[in-house]
Amino acid sequence: MELHHTAQREGRLLSFLRGELRLSSGLCRRLKYEHAFCVNGMPVYTNHLIRPGDEITVRLAEQPPEYPAEPGPLTILYEDGALLAVDKPAGLMIHPSAARDTGTLANRVLWYYQSTGQACRFHPVTRLDRDTLGVVLLAKHAHCHALLMRTMAEGALHKTYQAWVWGGPAADSGLIDAPICRPDPRSMRRTVGTGGQPARTGWQVLRRLPERTLLELRPFTGRTHQLRVHCLSMGWPMVGDPQYCTPASAAADAGLGLTTQQLCAARLELAHPLTGAPLVLCSGYAFDKSR
Repeated sequence: MELHHTAQREGRLLSFLRGELRLSSGLCRRLKYEHAFCVNGMPVYTNHLIRPGDEITVRLAEQPPEYPAEPGPLTILYEDGALLAVDKPAGLMIHPSAARDTGTLANRVLWYYQSTGQACRFHPVTRLDRDTLGVVLLAKHAHCHALLMRTMAEGALHKTYQAWVWGGPAADSGLIDAPICRPDPRSMRRTVGTGGQPARTGWQVLRRLPERTLLELRPFTGRTHQLRVHCLSMGWPMVGDPQYCTPASAAADAGLGLTTQQLCAARLELAHPLTGAPLVLCSGYAFDKSR
């Protein structure tokens, strides 16, 4: 991938890299040693004097990852030179771990990149639990990943989930504002508790059935297992959730033969990190596709 910019002012190249092109200082240092900067087609260093009208080009190369590429189904929702968005099924881990470097979304995406001649790496912007369905946004290069992580930190990347829960709220909408903590550092399990990290989730009822409710959930913070923990804390455990459940919900799940939470990352809204164009990415797994 290459970044291009036509200078409108005078200054040293580094000021354009850090300013108009929004490269991080760490990436600028790495690219300097890769001879990735050109002005008007000629290689230059970061102290090169830029004049109005000069064409700046930055070549963004990616080193191959240490895990293998593997073929596998991949549902692509959106793709361009900077981004890839896919619709993840339940049961698929996002990326390899120290114990396992195969059978993940990252392996499939790497295979796709290699088979289509793209020298890209797997840079997840959004992550889902293994058994959560829906939209996963990936950056193809470290620079785009850094821009999107900044966007997310600023609250400008909006996530909307849908979840079936047992029972449900009496009201039609509301906000859960409850801190989430990790009581046992040896366990991934979280809970609502004092001293935890602030966590806020907006919710709205989409559909009501006699025993179940379909909720739209909007996380305003990004805590691990936030939606599942918050729903359980309100007395609405997610249908099929084996980890954050009650004895009654576990029995009901067993009656339906469900062993995975019925939670879908249904929609993602953001501005493109390079062009600023609005993007709305919707999952085909959404329980209510009209939303």
